[in-house]
Amino acid sequence: MTEREFATDVVRCLVDAGHTAYWAGGCVRDQLLGLDPADYDVATNARPEQVQTLFRRTVAVGLSFGVVEVLGPRPLKVQVATFRSDGEYSDGRRPDSVTYCDPREDALRRDFTINGMFFDPLAGQLIDYVGGQEDLQTKRLRAIGSPLDRFTEDKLRMLRAVRMATRFDLEMDEATAIAIRAMAGQISVVSAERIAEELRKLLVHPRRARGMRLMDDLQLLGPILPEALEMKGLPQGPPAAPTGDLWEHVLQVLDLLEQPVSFPLAFAALLHDIGKRRTAGRVGDKFSFHGHEHVGKRMAAEINLRLKLSNIERARIEWLVEKHQYLCDAEVMRVSRLKKILIHPGIGELLALHRADSRATGKPLGHVEFCERFLCDTPAGVLNPPPLITGDDLTTLGIPAGPAYKNILDAVREAQLEGTIGTREEALTMALGYSV
Repeated sequence: MTEREFATDVVRCLVDAGHTAYWAGGCVRDQLLGLDPADYDVATNARPEQVQTLFRRTVAVGLSFGVVEVLGPRPLKVQVATFRSDGEYSDGRRPDSVTYCDPREDALRRDFTINGMFFDPLAGQLIDYVGGQEDLQTKRLRAIGSPLDRFTEDKLRMLRAVRMATRFDLEMDEATAIAIRAMAGQISVVSAERIAEELRKLLVHPRRARGMRLMDDLQLLGPILPEALEMKGLPQGPPAAPTGDLWEHVLQVLDLLEQPVSFPLAFAALLHDIGKRRTAGRVGDKFSFHGHEHVGKRMAAEINLRLKLSNIERARIEWLVEKHQYLCDAEVMRVSRLKKILIHPGIGELLALHRADSRATGKPLGHVEFCERFLCDTPAGVLNPPPLITGDDLTTLGIPAGPAYKNILDAVREAQLEGTIGTREEALTMALGYSV
């Protein structure tokens, strides 16, 4: 059984029991766009307790909001929500109370017209009280009713508007855009986790650069990523022949990332030159940004903490920002130094960032292609051989334990990767000599 079939069966069961039931929201939108819905939601006039009695396996995921999850054969599940209108949103996130109502009232409390439609899968009929079908056909994103009211209820809807317009390539309705600009500063009341989740979804989409332009245009960029504004107006290229500003360069890098793109890679691409404003200088006929990658890493770390990203995401983003220029000298780099970075688990993303950055500035891709050939032509046992000796070996040699252990092991490892030593005996001899 498919998820679509299960969602149809849920509607049929509710209707057979004398209730009204429709598919609702995103699955209806996706169907009209010819997309396969990621999941299905059902809206009904059945009360939560009635839904629970009709189905054998249910989970009360939001009884106070009239939401029950109906479980089918694993992994199938459908959320069933009672038609409702919402009370006040005192926290700018969730309604303080809900009142059960009819389908039309339920549609009018939703966020955007494209998400406010219903579909009867038994009759094959669209139920559209808000003009969502016409807005999809004219490629327009429009808030339902008063945009100010919708965004006052839930401030995160402002970011959702950016993501929806980006994902479905829609133009923002003027009244909706005006309301977002007027309220953009209030996005800070939304939790960092919810903001980060919207950024994750936005930045992995192929039209991510358009999404960031829209965030800037709607004045959401400053409240969320004020550091990004420092890139605006900073010249790219030589002083005598500037090629635009840094913000435009960064957007071009985002646009040139090749799919698929992870969130850490996309976010690192957005932040890779974030340190340039704070390191900007001029030497003769050139701009200089000495150490901007290290400043950028520190700034990225502060941003990542503010957004409460996971430790894994933070480590990868900061590494990519710090190393975004590192491979430019790959063709003349010491073999040991090159091997150390090529065996990093993030090397694929780093090469993707280097490629997009070079293409955005019109520079050759020789260093990227060199690294790719090196990885392809070098056996794993040569690229990352097991260490020849360990700290236990140093103890056996009678070398006193202490900070010197790391220096000795690092020196031996570098010689091994360089190819100047290749046996355990050579490593032990080198360690003894290094410790004297």
